[in-house]
Amino acid sequence: GVVVIPAFAVGRAQMLLHVITQLQETGQLARVPVYLNSPMAASVSGLYRTFPRLHRLDAHALAAMERNVHVVDSVEASKALNRRKGPMIIVSASGMATGGRVLHHLLAFATEPRNAIVLCGFQAGGTRGAKLAAGDRQVRIFGQDILVGAEVVQLAAGSAHADSDEILAWLRTAPRPPRKVFVTHGDRDAADALRARIEHELDWPAHFPEFLEQVELA
Repeated sequence: GVVVIPAFAVGRAQMLLHVITQLQETGQLARVPVYLNSPMAASVSGLYRTFPRLHRLDAHALAAMERNVHVVDSVEASKALNRRKGPMIIVSASGMATGGRVLHHLLAFATEPRNAIVLCGFQAGGTRGAKLAAGDRQVRIFGQDILVGAEVVQLAAGSAHADSDEILAWLRTAPRPPRKVFVTHGDRDAADALRARIEHELDWPAHFPEFLEQVELA
């Protein structure tokens, strides 16, 4: 079958390609073709070669990844992928399936039970990625309601977000308490829980702003 991986183009796509390459080199994953179909992710991958001191992938790892991954470099090649049969792995943006080329791949491959969709990071509420992670078997793409027959897998370890313990540990390193902390990211319940922990454990004033709320910073 075909594995479609919605991926964030900066950092996450490169991590995934590195891990897939390692798994294939060690025989833990079959050597099926791997495609990167995201112009932004391809550009970022080029920056990894240009600035080797700013990341942890050495020259061997980068070379192995380049040998292993086929970069899709045109719209025509992107469309051609959807006409191919598996097995193959497609890494494509966006990471929450809110837009980008990955939508065309989901449209082409999400209906078949032999295929798989692998989610590799936080999926914000209301996004297609969140619906897939929650087990919804129908998603809307380009005005069409698509029945999801493919296996859906979420990799919790793929998220780049710090959890509440890590955020609190980072906040404790502040040289002095801030006048106020605004929690502006994440689902409502989780964000409000973090706000409560900041107030309770650090004794700092914290606030979870409502949508369109305005705050004047004097």
